[in-house]
Amino acid sequence: MVWKVIGGLLLLWLVISVAGFVIKGLFWLAVIGGVLFVATAAIGWARDRKQIKP
Repeated sequence: MVWKVIGGLLLLWLVISVAGFVIKGLFWLAVIGGVLFVATAAIGWARDRKQIKP
């Protein structure tokens, strides 16, 4: 369940970032999307790493 949410958020942030780069004048949208993408990926990585350790 958690991975579906994280995957969905990663996809959403990727779409927002691409839209920001494609549409001129929305560079700030690409920056926000990129930051949120990295943050969501880091949270997912940290959760996965926490679950692997006994």
